[in-house]
Amino acid sequence: MGIGIIGTGSYLPYLRLSNRDMEIMVETSDEWIITRTGIKERRICPKGMASSDLGFEASSKAIEDAKIRKEEIDFIICATITPDMFFPSTACIIQKKLGLKDIPCFDFQAACSGFIYGLEIARGLILGGNYKKGLVVASECMSRLTDYTDRSTCVLLGDGAGAAIVGVSEEDGIIDTFLASNGKYDNLLYTPAGGSLNPISFDIIEQRKNFMKMEGSTLFKIAIYSMSEAVNKILKKNNLKKEDISLIIPHQANLRIIAGVAKSLDIPMEKFFVNIEKYGNMSAACVPIALDEAVKEGRIKKGDIILTVAFGAGLTWASNLIRWIK
Repeated sequence: MGIGIIGTGSYLPYLRLSNRDMEIMVETSDEWIITRTGIKERRICPKGMASSDLGFEASSKAIEDAKIRKEEIDFIICATITPDMFFPSTACIIQKKLGLKDIPCFDFQAACSGFIYGLEIARGLILGGNYKKGLVVASECMSRLTDYTDRSTCVLLGDGAGAAIVGVSEEDGIIDTFLASNGKYDNLLYTPAGGSLNPISFDIIEQRKNFMKMEGSTLFKIAIYSMSEAVNKILKKNNLKKEDISLIIPHQANLRIIAGVAKSLDIPMEKFFVNIEKYGNMSAACVPIALDEAVKEGRIKKGDIILTVAFGAGLTWASNLIRWIK
């Protein structure tokens, strides 16, 4: 029995926040943002919409792409660091919006590595023998965690959702996965308040501790090292060469990070799918959105071996080795 991706979908909210808009909000410039990050604009979830709305749209498109009935879905797992609320899970809310019931649904978070972790969780559930098809969705409203007075972080973040249907296939589609984390770096990328340690209060809001904080320069170096490691280790384990990979789908955190990984691995940038200029960093949603776009643009064809790779808060880092079976 093989297990592979049989459908993909993505959804971006219609509101656009350009670098010119950012110039009005904070002391920055279009040239500085593009030079430092590669980002030209990002999508923003409008008021009244949430991660479940974005996730529902992406999931609906993935179901359509897989050419299955939604009732064939045996479970839903959602990777998100921006859930609609602490509970119930965003996965359960997406389940309701899809009109499904009586199947297991849950959220988990591995930050930007979330979708890659999610594919491995789905593969494990199906290998267990109780399920045949699952929905993996990564949905993020990063604008809700963004401090628009902090010019070092606010230019980076955007909103979006991507999804994949994972199911039993005739050949192995998800060949292997590499997962790793190191909690000692928890202070490099985090949101200080809003959880059980520092619940929301007037003081917390005044100090803007309910927004994301990042130690950019240190994180930059670790990101390049960890993503390179995730690629090298999964290739070595599976006796593959860099030349065997048709396309690499990296996390879209910063164009300079992607270029650094390419240089570290001695792989040309042409082999990396990059869409950061349009959307910015959407945490867990980056990889599935890029994957879906690459498929729709014809960059991925049946039989291709592709590689996803990401790093995120935790710190977590991960990679998937995928044979495209569609």
